[in-house]
Amino acid sequence: MIVLASQSASRRALLEAAQVPFEALSPGVDEEAAKEALRADGLNARQLADALAELKALRVSRRVPGGLVLGCDQTLSLEDGTMIDKALDRADAERILKLLSGGVHHLHSAAVIALNGEPIWRHIERVRMTVRPLSDAFIASYLDADWEECRWCVGCYRIEGVGAQLFAKVEGSQFAIQGLPLLPLLDFLRVRGVLAS
Repeated sequence: MIVLASQSASRRALLEAAQVPFEALSPGVDEEAAKEALRADGLNARQLADALAELKALRVSRRVPGGLVLGCDQTLSLEDGTMIDKALDRADAERILKLLSGGVHHLHSAAVIALNGEPIWRHIERVRMTVRPLSDAFIASYLDADWEECRWCVGCYRIEGVGAQLFAKVEGSQFAIQGLPLLPLLDFLRVRGVLAS
């Protein structure tokens, strides 16, 4: 069994579907404060996702001696490296979707496993995502349909739902987009004997 340092419904669903035995605990991390501190240190989007995933894994690992604790995080960056955060409100979501419209961005999905307060495994996947040109009318109707779900997602979309309509092309793992580099994680869990090989 592993411990998921997250309350993310999407990550729980991925692990459940793959029949990975786990329990979920909240890491109790002030993500915004941690993000600001790490950005002040000059971390790019990939490094930031990794650092936040590690922070969550370590925080819970200290409470679960001998447990394999999985911390995860995602960041989104434009082609020029500009990072995009979760929307503050619906007006901010509209701004973000207009910014992503007709362009390419990168989603970085990081996972870190900690054991006894030390990181022992990590993996980061980058997905290249091309958003089709979005009309203002589409953005409004999209947010009407999915706001209560997509508001919690970086980039304001859930690829497993109506958010799929935003994209012209996706290059990379759908699991990573949903919040977890699942296939490399499953490999690691087989090596550790958590899953049958």
